[in-house]
Amino acid sequence: MRKTVLIVDDNAFVRRALQKLLTRELAVEVREAQNGKEAIDKAGELRPDLIVLDISMPLMNGLEAARAIKSLMPGMPIILYSAFTNAFAKEEAHLIGVSELVPKSEHASVLIQKARRLLYPNAA
Repeated sequence: MRKTVLIVDDNAFVRRALQKLLTRELAVEVREAQNGKEAIDKAGELRPDLIVLDISMPLMNGLEAARAIKSLMPGMPIILYSAFTNAFAKEEAHLIGVSELVPKSEHASVLIQKARRLLYPNAA
């Protein structure tokens, strides 16, 4: 069965680019959400294998959404993928239990590598 990734970003261009990248590189099914509130609802409904979550979004930011998702699904792997990564965000993400924090300024291969490791932890 194909793995599912939920991409959460308020920017439609970013969501489409990530959808194409993850589908091509990891052969996963990708679902999308536009904000943190929608992310919580879709995570509960879809039970994805991984969530890639932006920090800065309307209605509910990524840190708040990650906290809510982790309280409902403690084992859910989450990658915060954001242009806004500072010391506070890193510390908060660690306290919440976020799996990885990847700045959008990093090469896409960094995101793919971390996503692959979370999706397929037993792969050689």
